Amino acid sequence: MKGEIEIAGQVIGGRVASIMIREKSGRKIELGDLLVVEEDGGYLIMQVYDLGYGSQIPQSIRELAAGLKLEGYGNGLDFLDPQLRNYVMAQVKAVARVTGELVKIPKVLPSFFSSVRYVTREDMKFLTKPANPVYLGKVRSGSKVLDVDVYLNGDDLFAHHVIISSTTGRGKSNLVKVMLWDITGQSRFGALVLDPHDEYFGRSGKGLKDHPEAKRNLSYFSTNPPVGGNTLVVNLGSISPEHFEGIIEFSDAQQHAIRLYHREFRDEWIEKILRGTQIEGIASTTLSVLQRILRATLSVYLEDDRIVCRNNVFSDSSGKATISEIIKALEGGKLVVVDTSKLGDEAELLIGSIIATEILTKHQEAKAEGKLDEKRTVSIVIEEAPRVLACERLAKIGENIYSRIAREGRKFKVGLLAITQLVSIMPRDILTNMNTKIVLGNEMATERHAIIESAAQDLSTDDRNIASLDKGEAIITSIFTKFAVPIYTPLFEDFIKERAEKFDTKGELIFQG
Repeated sequence: MKGEIEIAGQVIGGRVASIMIREKSGRKIELGDLLVVEEDGGYLIMQVYDLGYGSQIPQSIRELAAGLKLEGYGNGLDFLDPQLRNYVMAQVKAVARVTGELVKIPKVLPSFFSSVRYVTREDMKFLTKPANPVYLGKVRSGSKVLDVDVYLNGDDLFAHHVIISSTTGRGKSNLVKVMLWDITGQSRFGALVLDPHDEYFGRSGKGLKDHPEAKRNLSYFSTNPPVGGNTLVVNLGSISPEHFEGIIEFSDAQQHAIRLYHREFRDEWIEKILRGTQIEGIASTTLSVLQRILRATLSVYLEDDRIVCRNNVFSDSSGKATISEIIKALEGGKLVVVDTSKLGDEAELLIGSIIATEILTKHQEAKAEGKLDEKRTVSIVIEEAPRVLACERLAKIGENIYSRIAREGRKFKVGLLAITQLVSIMPRDILTNMNTKIVLGNEMATERHAIIESAAQDLSTDDRNIASLDKGEAIITSIFTKFAVPIYTPLFEDFIKERAEKFDTKGELIFQG
């Protein structure tokens, strides 16, 4: 190691999962700190998960001394040597053993009385940039950020699903923005973003529209798009009964009815229901209920014998190419942001269901033909994921395209990027299939426990660590990382500023890499 080694403490005992370290006087070991013990031929990386006080002086004597000082009888603590008799103890776990270029799970304890130092940039050199990289942030040790970028292979990351969890205000959307910015210029992956808050494109501030490759690799759909955007209009003929599965609750009779209407009238089936066209075998009461459901979900109604949509999203005459344009963009490795801020939950999820169903079907067909390798990986970004992936909802309404993708999409290079505050209400098998979890700060114990129980690495001792994570701080637990990697993701505006090298003659930013 170059330069002076900064000793943080010394190993004094413990067990494999709970090594005890005495903190050196004057140091301040933090919760989540990465520490290193040198070994023959390599080194051991450890992480702090708990801190406590240690003392050679009995508790009663310490209480007496504190009382003397509090009540004004002198210092009361002068005879207590602060450097030798009282100290801080850190409980750590070994997370990686590095020997040359090999990184393995530790199976031995460090030597007794080994000196422990803080991790350095050089210690993390094994975190190399993979093929098809997606940037997630920089390595973090406690609250200290190392100049070591953390990337994961995008094909692995997106195809095997990602879940990002935290309470409000800890940086979920900021992290997703950074990830999406990084892939916008690559054309290696397709990503569909259902944006219920219209925050990713950057209509009123910095956003993905500011990427230098945005004109080529970003498509934006909205009911009121800015110049250069696309109008979000979906033709009613693009909707099939299967797109409603797990999105809208239908009775068995209603399910039977919509399938009959679709078989009878094909692309005009919704229009025929709205107009009250009767067909044999369907009761008038069933038809009336279907009309109410479709009017509420699609915001469509009849006016002077014309079908009118209140939110201007669905139409019986226009929007016939919208879905095919979105599919083409995704298949071409573009980022597609769909502004659903003016839509209700059901309409938003229905549009996502139409697109996701078409993408999955195309990839399934490609695999059957032996051409799946020619397809780009496509990820579907969904905010507030429990809206479609909650246990209770799935049990009540049934499976939907999102839960299907979560369970089997990785076989067809179609994945989910699920953003949520509530991991605990999602099915265990779906959580298990989310092979990369990015955990930001969360003070709700039930949510921490749910994510810990389904993590790719053992996070059983990280409960307090997760609760203490500040904004932008996170832990990546993934089958594609050697250990649970602590990271810090910069603020989106700072991130794009750091990537800027210079301005061109038109005042536009030219970005690195």
